[in-house]
Amino acid sequence: MQEFEQALHLSATAVVQKLDQLLPVPQDAESRLHEAMRYAVLGGGKRLRPFLVLNSAALFAVNTDCALRVAAAIECIHCYSLVHDDLPCMDDDDMRRGRPSTHKQFDEATAVLAGDALLTLAFDILSRPETHEDPHVRCELVAMFAEAAGARGMVGGQMIDLLAENQNLPVGAIARMQQMKTGALISLACDAGAALGRASPPHRQALHAYAFDLGLAFQIADDLLDSQGDASQIGKTPGKDQAAGKSTFVASMGPDRARTQAQFLSDQAVKHLDLFDKKADLLRQAASYIVNRQA
Repeated sequence: MQEFEQALHLSATAVVQKLDQLLPVPQDAESRLHEAMRYAVLGGGKRLRPFLVLNSAALFAVNTDCALRVAAAIECIHCYSLVHDDLPCMDDDDMRRGRPSTHKQFDEATAVLAGDALLTLAFDILSRPETHEDPHVRCELVAMFAEAAGARGMVGGQMIDLLAENQNLPVGAIARMQQMKTGALISLACDAGAALGRASPPHRQALHAYAFDLGLAFQIADDLLDSQGDASQIGKTPGKDQAAGKSTFVASMGPDRARTQAQFLSDQAVKHLDLFDKKADLLRQAASYIVNRQA
């Protein structure tokens, strides 16, 4: 696990450097917006989704800078979603990554605009020739990102989550909701790496199946942290889901069964990587890390 954590750290450092280059520098009348964007993106985080992009792309020997740009784009979308999730009209959380959430550090209107700007910046990055020399690949990436982040992906999952408060959803409905809200970007991370590498259909399917199981395992682990974690470790307010009456895997299955299911999904995800032999060892370790993380 030490090898994985070192690889995750190195990946995060490289992605932050790329984000620092791509994010606007505060200037002119809109400098407050630029400051909020940088605050939301550069303030810590494990950068797991970018890690998955980089290591999926590495399976196909993709140019590192191209992969870093796509990794930065997915982190922009992830961070935009966190900014909006924390708003009073959504999850109403004052803490994110161990410090005040963006709307508390600035104000609600600025946070909304910063999230909007991060979402659109992601597509700006994807559309540039520096991301990939082939315009067909760039168009494919744009379509994939739009699908994963939009009404049939992350945003749609958030809508279901809001509507499901104080309802006892069955496990199948919770799984669908979380696959849209959380799993869509995790699947996107691996799918994008495969698209960058022009992977064959069998390789794409293997990575997609891995990411599908990984996304559900991640959400179960996240639910466990919300129910049992400590604010100083997880960097946000624990117990929010239960207080809001949200349908979660832990609420539906109980912590012990949920933990067992997360491990099952992690093990199942790893089996999908047999096609890649040792080249996918870091992705295998990611599956173990996700279900055993403490933050």
